[in-house]
Amino acid sequence: MTKIFLTHSPQTLENYYSKRALDQLRECATVKLNTSRHLLQVDELIEAAQGCQIIVSSRETAAPARLFEQLPGLAAFCRVAVDIRNIDVEAASAHGVLVTRATPGFDTSVSEWVMGVMIDLSRGISRAAADYWQGRIPAVTMGRELRGSTLGIVGYGFIGRKLATMARAFEMNVLVCDPFVSAHEPGIRQASFAEVASASDYVVCLAPASPETANLFGRKAFQTMQPHAFFINASRGELVDEQALVAALDEQVIAGCALDVGRAEDQMPTPAIAAHPKIIANPHIGGLTPQASEHQAMDTVRQVQALLAGKVPSDAVNLEHASRASRLFGVKSNSSVELSHE
Repeated sequence: MTKIFLTHSPQTLENYYSKRALDQLRECATVKLNTSRHLLQVDELIEAAQGCQIIVSSRETAAPARLFEQLPGLAAFCRVAVDIRNIDVEAASAHGVLVTRATPGFDTSVSEWVMGVMIDLSRGISRAAADYWQGRIPAVTMGRELRGSTLGIVGYGFIGRKLATMARAFEMNVLVCDPFVSAHEPGIRQASFAEVASASDYVVCLAPASPETANLFGRKAFQTMQPHAFFINASRGELVDEQALVAALDEQVIAGCALDVGRAEDQMPTPAIAAHPKIIANPHIGGLTPQASEHQAMDTVRQVQALLAGKVPSDAVNLEHASRASRLFGVKSNSSVELSHE
């Protein structure tokens, strides 16, 4: 019977791989669980996955070339996430290992988080609650309505489109910047990065991480924003120059900030930055809801089911090079198959 190694530690298993998904995975294969309380290093993963034909992997688990070299029986590596940057896909292809990814099921979850922190920043909810928790009476300050204000979205992908729809329901004006996507929806206008930064009351970073977007939000971008504007990062920590962000807050260049990501481990906000009094920070939980987590876990279940049935799995990254999967499961590795690269 096919053997699967699930890389999630007990604590990540609880949050990121639902019982329903695990039960269904067990119905079609023998599943070996990771009992370690920490993120497995490469050598530990190689040892734990010996004898397994499939690895179902959490987002943070790295898969360098050495993994594929030292697991000759491995046929497929299924990522329970969209992000596959820490998988050496070229090495996987060289060894005939199929790589798959999950689809973005967290667009609603992250968009709702952004809407929530926009309201929080505008009304000082967290600040007032923190004062009361510490036995202090908070200052009474004037709030701000979202209605009629301008939301600037940098990165108009799955999350950006969902967020724009929610913002329009709040009667906000929406500007979007994305060099690879055109916005045609009513009430949404495409603009340059400079205009989005300078004309928006709320600037939300949803751009993908790449060498071109590293430190996209630095001193120049923050200097372009309005003094009353709020900055929100729900994408990746490396898109923001953290020292420039702190300087913009300290010098009152912008009014405040909300972060769900940063440059600490596993994309967490950097603790020293998160402690800033003008920042609302969360530990990378914008997409952490049962619906979002189960969506991606079930994607991998369906991929495994397809493999075992000799069918082409959805969202394969390198199907044309999957010779081991073809050999073990009868899946045809045909370059004419249209692959998803979302």
